[in-house]
Parts: sequence; structure tokens; C-alpha cells
Amino acid sequence: MGTDHDTGAFAVASIRGWWRAEGRRLYPHTDRLLITADAGGSNGWRLRLWKWELQGLADQTGLALSVCHFPPGTSKWNKVEHRLFSFISSNWRGEPLRDYETVVQLIAATKTAKGLKVTCRLDHSKYPVGRKITDKEFKRINLKPDKFHGEWNYTILPNTKL
Repeated sequence: MGTDHDTGAFAVASIRGWWRAEGRRLYPHTDRLLITADAGGSNGWRLRLWKWELQGLADQTGLALSVCHFPPGTSKWNKVEHRLFSFISSNWRGEPLRDYETVVQLIAATKTAKGLKVTCRLDHSKYPVGRKITDKEFKRINLKPDKFHGEWNYTILPNTKL
């Protein structure tokens, strides 16, 4: 959970945080991640900053990052998000959300009968809005569109030379 702007940099920082804290331990032999994302918001399929930041993560980790965006207007199909948020909402029902720490603790205390346990950390980093990725920078993104709707489904591969 962040305290600043919801930008592509913040979205990728969240993925990076998950990878460092849990992902690399749970999946030590993987060479790729699959990321599902809505069509809009900070991780939208049109956003250069999102893809630029993913390139940085791919270069840093050596992972291929395959991204599949839900088509525009279909975020309701995101079953994980809707099921997860309903449990979080139930968990903090009736609790006053006084400060960030309270919200983080309530989210992190969420568990389901089937064994899902939610992890939540507070991110105090600054994510300024308005960062423009130039055409020159964008060309450095090692983006491979998939055959099916390559604008929504693509893989960002690590750059071997920067």
C-alpha cells in the first residue's frame, strides 16, 4: 500500500517488493513471471512509464515479464481481485481507518477458509506524476508483442546490453 501517487513506477515497485520478499523464495528456479493487469490505471497497456519500469525490473532480476491485460471495460473479469477485495472489506468492516498503519494491519490480517493469507506492506516512497518516457527511451524497451492482441499481451525481456 502506497502513500504517494499511483503511477507505473509504484505498480512495478509493488511487483518488485513481492519478488524480493516472497517470489524468489517461492519460485527459485523460474526465469519468467506472468503479470495480469487491468487495461487502465497505473499499469495500463498504453502507458510507457509502466513498460519502462517493467524493463528495469526485467534487467534487474533477469526475468522475462509476460503481461496480459484484461481488455478495456472487462476488469470485472478479474476474479482474484474481486474475491480478494471482498475478504479484505469483510475483515475491516466496522473498523475506523484512522491511519495507514491501521489499514495495513487490517489488510495483512485477512485470511480465507481455503488458506489465502494476504501480505501488505506500507510504501512511503515518492512516485511523482508526469514522468514522460521519450521515444529514444521507449525504443530501449525489449518488448515482444504476442501473436494474439500484442498490444494487450506482451513479454518484456531483460536487455543484455544497456
